[in-house]
Amino acid sequence: MKQIYIIGMGPGKYEQMTVEAIKKIKESDIVIGYTVYTELIKDIWPDKECMSTPMTKEYERCVLAFEEANKGKTVAMVCSGDAGVYGLTGLMLSIAPDYKEVAVSTIAGVTAAISGAAIIGAPLIHDFAVISLSDLLTPWEKIERRLECAAIGDFCICLYNPGSKKRADYLQKACEILLKYKNEKTPCAIAKNIGRDGEGYTIYSLLELKDIKVGMFETVFIGNSMTKVIDNKMVTPRGYSNE
Repeated sequence: MKQIYIIGMGPGKYEQMTVEAIKKIKESDIVIGYTVYTELIKDIWPDKECMSTPMTKEYERCVLAFEEANKGKTVAMVCSGDAGVYGLTGLMLSIAPDYKEVAVSTIAGVTAAISGAAIIGAPLIHDFAVISLSDLLTPWEKIERRLECAAIGDFCICLYNPGSKKRADYLQKACEILLKYKNEKTPCAIAKNIGRDGEGYTIYSLLELKDIKVGMFETVFIGNSMTKVIDNKMVTPRGYSNE
């Protein structure tokens, strides 16, 4: 049976990939992914054959993986974080019925909500929501509604894709929605360059966060009504019993 592995690379460092992800990449004849991710692979395995497509060419990238597998190659389709969280697993599985002789297996990775939380403390100990602020595939009106519902429910919130050159004010818009329901002193944090050079984080209040400019390599964490800052770490209790 021909084989494709859909692999979540985690933040990108070799040490932060799962043992299974490393094993399957080694076993693969070719690695396919977004250009940034295949460059990371080449840094670790210089001799590994790699093919890439730029951003917005996800469909073409997925078809390429199946076409290479049809040639008899074992293919690793790599994504950052976990391929099933804002990744390509769904698209790959929707294309798979057109390639009956290719087996598809998903190898879980560490998504930015988890790797970022480890840097800034323990923000996601209780119920939390992960919301992307990118409106490339989701209407902004729906994103606004999801932010509102998460705030009403007092969820801790992790924001993916919080800003870019084209979306410079989206985090500000999100904070304005959250401030309708959350205290302005709610602890928040921005983790940047997770698992890469320049990794770090900064703690803010929700009101302060509203005026911060962020980019695509940053992940935003917003606490619930019980979240505290302890020794510059963002910590959410497991329950509400100490209210």
